[in-house]
Amino acid sequence: MHKGTLRTKFLLSLVLISALLTSTTLFLVRFRVQIHVRDEMTQALRNSVVTFQSLQQQRESTLERSAALLATLPPLKAVMTSRDTATIQDASATFWNLSGSQLFVLADRSGVVVAIHTATPGFTEAEAQESMRRSLAKAESQDWWFGGGRLFEVFLQPIYFGAPDDNAPIGMLAVGYGVDQRVAEDVSRVASSHVAFHYQNKLVASTVPAAQRAELAARVENLAAEDLKPEEIQLGPERFLATSVRLSSANSPPVTLTVLKSYDEATAFLQSLNRWIVAVGIAGVLAGSLLVFLVSTTFTRPLAQLVAGFHALEEGNFIYPLSVTGNDEISTLTAAFKRMRVALQETQRKLLDAERLATIGRMANTISHDLRHPLTAILAYAEFLSEGNLSEVQRKDFYQEIRIAVNRMTDEISSLLGFSKQREALKLRFGSVGEVIERAIQTVKALPEFEFIAITMPRKSECVGWFDPGKLERVMLNLLFNACEAVPPDSGKIEVNCRNSDQGIEIRVADNGPGIPDAIRENLFQPFVSYGKEKGIGLGLTAVHKIMQDHGGDVCMESTGPEGTVFRLRLPAKAPAESAALPFVLPT
Repeated sequence: MHKGTLRTKFLLSLVLISALLTSTTLFLVRFRVQIHVRDEMTQALRNSVVTFQSLQQQRESTLERSAALLATLPPLKAVMTSRDTATIQDASATFWNLSGSQLFVLADRSGVVVAIHTATPGFTEAEAQESMRRSLAKAESQDWWFGGGRLFEVFLQPIYFGAPDDNAPIGMLAVGYGVDQRVAEDVSRVASSHVAFHYQNKLVASTVPAAQRAELAARVENLAAEDLKPEEIQLGPERFLATSVRLSSANSPPVTLTVLKSYDEATAFLQSLNRWIVAVGIAGVLAGSLLVFLVSTTFTRPLAQLVAGFHALEEGNFIYPLSVTGNDEISTLTAAFKRMRVALQETQRKLLDAERLATIGRMANTISHDLRHPLTAILAYAEFLSEGNLSEVQRKDFYQEIRIAVNRMTDEISSLLGFSKQREALKLRFGSVGEVIERAIQTVKALPEFEFIAITMPRKSECVGWFDPGKLERVMLNLLFNACEAVPPDSGKIEVNCRNSDQGIEIRVADNGPGIPDAIRENLFQPFVSYGKEKGIGLGLTAVHKIMQDHGGDVCMESTGPEGTVFRLRLPAKAPAESAALPFVLPT
């Protein structure tokens, strides 16, 4: 694991926790502020509606008293008794001016309008007649009249000929005030909000921008479903918090007042607050990250040093510097690691010493065992040669046996010395590989213990190339000795084949032995690998592998099993580059 991983995880986890807590806190603050703002807007809407209702009640009271007073004036009663429409229309102008209302209507005792005066044009006599008929049918003293795009709140008062108790009406008086754009603007200033007056689904007057009025008209019915219940609506690009109140009675067509507060305007400071919240959050996270980094560095630097010490020990470095400061857990762990490292180094040294001594002992035991037989043969044949009654043939045979024993000892010693030196320069010669193989076969057959083993080399084609004859002969002797020791003594068969190919020279040594055990197959060419042999120190195949590598070739176990084992040797077609400058001498 990378030494910075723990610190990185620690840093990231604390930064994430800090960011999460900061974000959560700021989100809750923002959420609570939004709720507070909405509550304030809702309360402001209610206050605006209540304020309008209070003003409306005062106006209604004034208008109602004005209507009652006018209905009792004797001049008005006298005018009404004339029953002449033109006279009544002309004479009623004085009473209209006296009332100060924006709508003044007189009707006879049957409800027919005989006089009408309005402050604004558009409301016709026919519309006044229809409104009068509807109001008289409801028998209500207060009603809302609409016509020609004009909306009026109207108060009706019967005109009696005598005292009201005589119940002798001679007509009906209706006075009202108009709800227009000026009234909407006045109410908007008092309520500090946008307002809109609707008659049924018709927008009468509003301070909402013209582009948003059609959209507002479509929402009025839902807004007026429950009085003073605020709802957030979208009018074009702007959001509003709106509430509506019904001004007309249940028996009359709906007249509604809608009060709207711009949510975007009311929450404009929230945008600034959001920016401050984001800035504070980023600053908090950065400050927390810096603090966490300093804290994590303080805690993880000694741990990183200890991890580096472990990696150094893994690479075999026992002297990597480690400092122990303080009395915390990491310092205690570092001190324990240093003691463990010293103890491990001492244990490793003792194990190496013991292994060296054991190896030397095994080699000495094996070498003494391997050299004892050749020395015994040399001593015996030397004693035979000291006798004076030997023929020339006997002397040559004894000499040959001594020479074979000496060569065998030399090979054993050369195999050992070959692992204690660097790569020796090859003495390459161009010649016949078959001749080298034949010499090796003859040397093996000369040994009494292998005289009954059949060793053959079929002559298929001449096998020539560049090689070191002495080293190649040692390779063949090692392979043949191993094969002779593996095959049955009475029925053993070994076959050696050699051929030239595009890749170079290929030599195969096949025997009919029981095969190589599984326990040593993977480490077959490693030093001191041996299995079930009374003689040998496990260096033969290692020497073969080294010599073939020196030639630029290779050796491998091609197959093995109960039917036997096949080793394949490959020599390059050309001489290795490092030996190209050596003199090449043809064999004599």
